Amino acid sequence: MATLRRVKSDDLTAAEVAHLRELLRDAFAHDEHGGFTEEDWLHALGGTHFLLEEDDAIVGHASVVTRDLHVDRVPLRTAYVEAVATDPGRQRQGLGTQVMRSVGDFIDAGDWDLAALGTGSQRFYERLGWRVWGGPSFVRTASGAVATPDEDGYIMVHLTPGSPGIDWSAPISCEWRPGDVW
Repeated sequence: MATLRRVKSDDLTAAEVAHLRELLRDAFAHDEHGGFTEEDWLHALGGTHFLLEEDDAIVGHASVVTRDLHVDRVPLRTAYVEAVATDPGRQRQGLGTQVMRSVGDFIDAGDWDLAALGTGSQRFYERLGWRVWGGPSFVRTASGAVATPDEDGYIMVHLTPGSPGIDWSAPISCEWRPGDVW
């Protein structure tokens, strides 16, 4: 029987961090983007982690951090989901769904304007109520907005109880950060 715990980044133990990094490395080992990088790990920190544990092992994970996304230039406080992973030997057993349902409940109970994530697994998230963003994507840099057309079709959004009216075809932008901006 798997149990789910929520843990703030600052409260993760050294052993939990080691287990998470191993899980994420293994889960993304065959990713076409070069696996799970140090920058990816840093993106997952600073928020709340969802640890799915079974027999003292972490078998599933997701992290929710706060980001400032803009839709049609309107800033929205966004729950951004990072580092979603299931132990490769345990995939397709409903564990990822269990983690993401808990993430969705957490987001809906919070005070975010929007929830978002970047993924190549759209069907998995669509089953859980997420939608592919229909408008163009950008990253906000010191020199202005830069289009990120390679991300179009990979950004998914989930409305929260606090979401304003959203034009799904409007431009969406994120702040610049090292590594994958989305």
